[in-house]
Amino acid sequence: MTTRPRVALIGTGLMGRPMAGRLLDAGLPLTVSNRSAPSLDALDALGATRADSPAQAARDADIVLTMLPNGGVVTDVLIRGGVFAAARPGTLFIDMSSVHPAIARDLGAQAATRGLRFMDAPVSGGITGAQQGTLAIMVGGTEALLEEARPVLLALGTPRLVGPVGSGQLCKLVNQVIVAVTIGAVAEGLTLAKAGGADPARVREAIMGGFCQSRILSEHGARMVEQRFTPGGTIAYQIKDLDAALDVARTVGAVLPLTARARELFAAYAAGDDGARAGDDHSALIRHIEALSGLRPEQA
Repeated sequence: MTTRPRVALIGTGLMGRPMAGRLLDAGLPLTVSNRSAPSLDALDALGATRADSPAQAARDADIVLTMLPNGGVVTDVLIRGGVFAAARPGTLFIDMSSVHPAIARDLGAQAATRGLRFMDAPVSGGITGAQQGTLAIMVGGTEALLEEARPVLLALGTPRLVGPVGSGQLCKLVNQVIVAVTIGAVAEGLTLAKAGGADPARVREAIMGGFCQSRILSEHGARMVEQRFTPGGTIAYQIKDLDAALDVARTVGAVLPLTARARELFAAYAAGDDGARAGDDHSALIRHIEALSGLRPEQA
């Protein structure tokens, strides 16, 4: 593709909005579509073209990116919402949402029957990574399609081909398993420090150079110490991904006891306040661990 590809982005929420900004900063022609208007208003000012519907956004695009809440929404938009039907033959679809690998494979097959191309490319790095263009992008597809999409994906982060369609989503589930269990471990460690009479902030600083050093200890540990739980990755999305990981594990015969327990703990916290806590950042799990340890009331 010798000219800059015309890009459409469907979904400009917590992650999609900063991703759109990065695409515009890279000078890519961008059309955007979203269910709610506020994020679109901001992108208008940055030079994006607003579409009246997802199908309209895809109609003249060379590459269509989707960043939507879950697999059901992705399927609704692309299939029942008429996006696949509206796209020109040869259009490359890249789903960057986090969905079940089976959904990615099904969408890839449906795209192929319509003369479209498809890759799954979920991301890790949260809102900060989206803002800074440093997302880890896990690609399921072919090397040829990745090379075609690389100029677009490089505006968002670092893409790496994992395998055929669906492999990117499997890789994302591996990521989410490790993230969830590590968040739980950091929450337990800092709770132990607090219960034992040590300053959790100083404990965290002291162990940062040791073998337990990780991005989770650095970033999520800081949120826990500072009690700063503005959503980056929400508990609701964490549970969704753990459910998908456990489903895949059952299918392939893998046993994930730590993942299952982490899922139970996240769900127990999310059930508080009539479900309102599901929108908290996943580092807020420490509140539940502290409550179990008698260090705070469960409702606090």
